[in-house]
Amino acid sequence: MSKSAPKTTKHTRFEDAQAFVYGTAMCALAMMMLKTLGFITGQTAGLALLISYVIEAPFGVVFFVVNLPFYWFGYKRMGLKFVGKTLICVALISVFAETFPSFISFETLNPTFGAIMIGFMTASGLMAIIRHGGSLGGIGIMALYIQDALGFKAGYVQLAFDAVLFAVAAFILPLDLVAYSLLGAVVANLVIAINHRRDRYIAT
Repeated sequence: MSKSAPKTTKHTRFEDAQAFVYGTAMCALAMMMLKTLGFITGQTAGLALLISYVIEAPFGVVFFVVNLPFYWFGYKRMGLKFVGKTLICVALISVFAETFPSFISFETLNPTFGAIMIGFMTASGLMAIIRHGGSLGGIGIMALYIQDALGFKAGYVQLAFDAVLFAVAAFILPLDLVAYSLLGAVVANLVIAINHRRDRYIAT
């Protein structure tokens, strides 16, 4: 007689909380490494980082402000619960990004090693956040909204945004830094593509 499928269970609030703290801490540390090396990344975090370079403003503050217009898209597409979790995650990473430099600094950080580790940490953090129903807001939310409204695939919207972002960065940052930034983005996307398999999940 075949065994029955395991009963699915929802994450508790404590489990959500630890996932959001862990995920945002990993992403904030990756952002700190990005700033140390002068790199950028994709999506809204990349936009906020590029703006922070240009206007010489704290990344955490810029990231929080840049995300504000996208909450409406999140509410329309995912509902109030999703927006609430996203707001918490964005607030956490904004705070962590500004406080972590008080606890750690990098005297030596090889750019190739840094780009790879940034990709690993970003992917790990994002998977924890997404798995527990949150996000880091921004372009990903708007891409899903556009997909619903116009039928244009969300992945293509995000790719188009990143292409424009890195093209603009090429006029502001040295090309070698843009190349290292692309390496980090590729590593992050590969890790997520290989490990973020919804068909393997049990708890939601």
